[in-house]
Amino acid sequence: MTHDELSIDLKTENGGETLVFKLRGSLDLATAPTVRAALAEATEKGGQHLTVDLTQLEFLDSTGLGVLIGAHRRAAERGGSFQLVVSEGPISRLLNITGLIAVFAVYHSLEDAHAERNRVTASL
Repeated sequence: MTHDELSIDLKTENGGETLVFKLRGSLDLATAPTVRAALAEATEKGGQHLTVDLTQLEFLDSTGLGVLIGAHRRAAERGGSFQLVVSEGPISRLLNITGLIAVFAVYHSLEDAHAERNRVTASL
């Protein structure tokens, strides 16, 4: 997968209440519009629980962060929730450096996200 490619796998869980977006590749200026549209469509229904799995994301830039922030805001405005799943590494460090790790509900596994346990906190 080249630097400007992205794949999105979508599945529903918990009887259709939770949508899980699994992103692979790069979430950047070139791919952000696709992700923004998919997440916006998911939040239109309201009350939807969104989990975005970034464990296989190779690159995330400021445009991609903006997409995630916007989806988080829309989900909250419509009575839903928004979670991120990240691995230890560059994406986790980026969320920590920007302070977004305190804004988003961040977990290291889908299982932890679904159970809302072991939330990742900021590290110095």
